[in-house]
Amino acid sequence: MQGVLTGFAVIAVVIAVGYAIGRRGYLGDQGREVLTKLAFHVASPALLFTTLAQTDLSVIFSSRLLVTALSTAAAAGVFVAVGVVRRWGVGRTTIGALCSSYVNSGNLGIPIAVYVLGDASLVAPVLLFQLVGVTPVALTILDLSGKGEKGPLWRRLLTPLRNPIAVGSLAGVAVSATGLRIPAPVLDPLTLIGGMSVPAVLLAFGISLCGSTMPGRGPDRLPVFLSVALKSFGQPAAAWALAAGVFGLRGAPLLDVVVTSALPAAQNLYTYASSYRVAERLARDSILLSTVISVPVLVVVAALLG
Repeated sequence: MQGVLTGFAVIAVVIAVGYAIGRRGYLGDQGREVLTKLAFHVASPALLFTTLAQTDLSVIFSSRLLVTALSTAAAAGVFVAVGVVRRWGVGRTTIGALCSSYVNSGNLGIPIAVYVLGDASLVAPVLLFQLVGVTPVALTILDLSGKGEKGPLWRRLLTPLRNPIAVGSLAGVAVSATGLRIPAPVLDPLTLIGGMSVPAVLLAFGISLCGSTMPGRGPDRLPVFLSVALKSFGQPAAAWALAAGVFGLRGAPLLDVVVTSALPAAQNLYTYASSYRVAERLARDSILLSTVISVPVLVVVAALLG
């Protein structure tokens, strides 16, 4: 329980600093946009590359990852189905589906894995799955659904290779798979740059809260509440049902997959929405509400299964 509260306290403080910066106007009118672009185009690709390049890819072959993948698909699938029926559009439906299923496995998942699960490496399969599988697909959809996106089929198929997040992820996987050893003079600067990613994302998120209305209001009210319900309750429930009922997981393995599935929506989803200028309020409100709600959810999960 202490690990859950510690992880959330760290995130809350950094977001609060971002809010204070926005209120004071220290970074000017373009501060949020600059931080978002810094994270999306420079820091996040560096972080993903250095993380994946040093990760043992054998962790992806496990029943725990399969549970994560299936529960992710279930939560996202429900949102997509509703989005199609309600005609929310490709961009908003894609962001909403991500907010319904893409967990904060990095800046929140790591401290919670350490303090609650006792092993930081347990979030590696989730991180790999989201970075290598979910992120390139989602960003490709956003790229192809953008205004004026035309051209031959081969150019569209190569869309992920023009996205810095996808490039950083795939390059890291390639290095890990080939067993290449990156020299320290090359790796250390990338690690230093990547260290800016999480703070930049959280600060930009805090700045975005300045002058904003209460979450869950306006035209995005239904998508916000649906994504928060799916992320906070639907995905962990699906993970528990699959892990215990289908794969027969018990004890620590069961706790691992349910806790990781109960993590809130990742802050970098707001970076994606902001970068593509689509469903920004939906992303911001969903992340904020799911983060608040996930505190009691994670406490209950840890108490029941721990």
